[in-house]
Amino acid sequence: MNLPERGPQQVRIGIAIEVPEPFATQLQDARARFGDPLARSIPPHVTLLGPTVLDPAGIDAARDHLAAVAASAAPFRIHLRGSATFRPISPVVFIQVVEGIAECEHLESAIRTGPLAQDLRFNYHPHVTVAHEVPDAALDAAFEEMATYEAAFEVTGISLYEHGDDGVWRPEQVFALTADAGNVTPS
Repeated sequence: MNLPERGPQQVRIGIAIEVPEPFATQLQDARARFGDPLARSIPPHVTLLGPTVLDPAGIDAARDHLAAVAASAAPFRIHLRGSATFRPISPVVFIQVVEGIAECEHLESAIRTGPLAQDLRFNYHPHVTVAHEVPDAALDAAFEEMATYEAAFEVTGISLYEHGDDGVWRPEQVFALTADAGNVTPS
């Protein structure tokens, strides 16, 4: 995983949509089966903002920004179905988001402004990783085994994750999506 360096007083965060139970356990167990060493360190999620380092003074501005973004978005449904890969660009197998793509894209672009403005390394593509930087045989197995995976759930919030000194990503705060679906401002 490409993690930005952080100083002793800084915090490393990420913003994501949490995958709820029972799907979270299913996907985390699958990632472990494929030999991904990060399976127990990264809860299943759809990334909205990748690893980002903030100074302590910037965390409050980031929280205020996330609250405003969440307040401008309505709850929506995500439907996950089937496997795909970023190979040969990146050694990743993932579960595809087949419903909720536009809402994820809207959230991602709104989050990546203001105090969290940054350039993307790759074009944004909402997904749930099930194998990352494992041998090709394990990537092939993940692709085959997860080809028929399917799950659907309601998204009612976005989560601020913090990367601990132990290497584990933990949700620290959830920002509820509170807009009425009929009154959402398009991006």
